[in-house]
Amino acid sequence: MTRAEIQQVKLRFGIIGNDENLLHAIDTAIQVAPTDVSVLITGESGVGKESFPQIIHQFSRRKHGKYIAVNCGAIPEGTIDSELFGHEKGAFTGAISDRNGYFSEADGGTIFLDEVGELPLATQARLLRVLENGEYIRVGSSKVEKTNVRIVAATNVNLDRAIADGRFREDLFYRLSTVPIKVPPLRERGNDAALLFLKFASDFATKYRMPAIQLTDEAKRMLVNFRWPGNVRQLKNVTEQISIIETDRTITAEILKRYLPEQEQGQRLPALFGVKDFGQGFEGEREFLYKMLYNLNNEVSELKQVVKKLMAGEQVAVSAATPNASYFNHAAPDADSVIPIIQQPVNNVRSSSTTLHNDDNIQDTEAVEEAETLSLDEVEKEMIKKALERNRGRRRAAAKELNISERTLYRKIKVYGLE
Repeated sequence: MTRAEIQQVKLRFGIIGNDENLLHAIDTAIQVAPTDVSVLITGESGVGKESFPQIIHQFSRRKHGKYIAVNCGAIPEGTIDSELFGHEKGAFTGAISDRNGYFSEADGGTIFLDEVGELPLATQARLLRVLENGEYIRVGSSKVEKTNVRIVAATNVNLDRAIADGRFREDLFYRLSTVPIKVPPLRERGNDAALLFLKFASDFATKYRMPAIQLTDEAKRMLVNFRWPGNVRQLKNVTEQISIIETDRTITAEILKRYLPEQEQGQRLPALFGVKDFGQGFEGEREFLYKMLYNLNNEVSELKQVVKKLMAGEQVAVSAATPNASYFNHAAPDADSVIPIIQQPVNNVRSSSTTLHNDDNIQDTEAVEEAETLSLDEVEKEMIKKALERNRGRRRAAAKELNISERTLYRKIKVYGLE
């Protein structure tokens, strides 16, 4: 398509930006729309993936049929099959009547499966059958139903890694991604950030009946150079905050800086520690930090054993290999450099005027044994608890802050007894 035609599509669907990769993604969506092949849209959270299935539907022969968007991550695992495929009366507790699922309702139209990477494996198998021959079975039934739907899926999950981890079916991946469309992150779109800021500033000026905010040249450069881990969604939130709070409608770099978080401290960790295959986005950072905490927990446990033996007067040999050697490129300290540091305070205690008795040694050893270090579960539980507190119990908002699906949050809340 020509640039003029793509520009018309952008205006129609509210897409802002002139980045070549973005324009290519739009062009691909338009070109594939008249066919019935499945499409997989990938991209980080907040890049605006939801616009592309609408483009595909509106430019397809199914545009007069239903368009249903399903957030797979927001549906609890126990009910997702019923939501997608329907159920028979009495199929489970609470099934007081027959119910059509989304695939029945969207017959002749398009289904957009957002966060498809969050689907349970059993549901993935049923989805694969729909893709292969348009057949499905309601929950609690043995009758095969037929449907004629176009499936467009989207995910911000690294499906290659999910396949390697056994969390996503490889055959389903290939069926979904007949035509892949990658939506670029905001940090790779150059001056599009400034264009989006102007659009959002104008929208909020109209919404709140106030003059639109404007950026100085220095602030505009700061805006464009910021990495925007939350992409377009984050930029919109920042623009709204500034529009409401700032009385001066000319925004300098100093003012803008107050609304921008620190530049992704977590993403610099791999460079410091030499980690390879760190992953992408929040999920990779969280996994890395959990591993670091786990290794730290192991080191502290070993240290407790060393202290216990030293207090008992035993000889201790410290290994030169540390539990987190795979995460750090520098060599761990050897035994000669570690033992004096540990042993010196113990000797000083024994030679002081307040010499420890055996009972005191036992009590101190028991105290060390009872000291609990942070486990991965405790860290995760605390993160979820604080997110729920900050969002006043609103689970959807908490899940969005933690960058996990609502279904995952519901499961974690149940596991940790935070209901």
